[in-house]
Amino acid sequence: MPTSKTLAVFDALAARPPSSNFAQLDLRNDHVVLDFDGTAAESVDFLGVLPRGYAASDLEVVVTWAATSATSGNVVWQAQLERHHIADATLGTHDLDADDFGTAATATSAASSTAGELAQAVVGVAAADADDPNAGESYRLRLTRLSTSGSDTMTGDAELLAVELREV
Repeated sequence: MPTSKTLAVFDALAARPPSSNFAQLDLRNDHVVLDFDGTAAESVDFLGVLPRGYAASDLEVVVTWAATSATSGNVVWQAQLERHHIADATLGTHDLDADDFGTAATATSAASSTAGELAQAVVGVAAADADDPNAGESYRLRLTRLSTSGSDTMTGDAELLAVELREV
């Protein structure tokens, strides 16, 4: 069995909306969730700092979610990491005035057969696709539901409960 190490865990309240097309806060029972629309690609950002023990390996973004009402279909999740490098020999220093997300990675996840039951998607992000982040650097993780993709076949909202960033 492959080993992995949790680097960060985010709940819906840790999300930061981008300037446009962002998921909406909602409640399901007493759980705070983010609703990602079924007809428009929506995103959220999470800010973190890579732990000192991060060994510069590849990453996985584990998305825990449920369907608002659907009982079939697939959701396509996309993850991108923006490295906040400081005085990098190749990249220089990150400028907060400009988005600089790495290459996007996607994973498709099937809805549970019962609305409200949890499902998970695991999006693999190669370290090279995130500009090879370093331990101790801040980063921004952007998570998007690509509901406009032909592979995203679930109608209605996908409710994000939690996100885990792990090193693999």
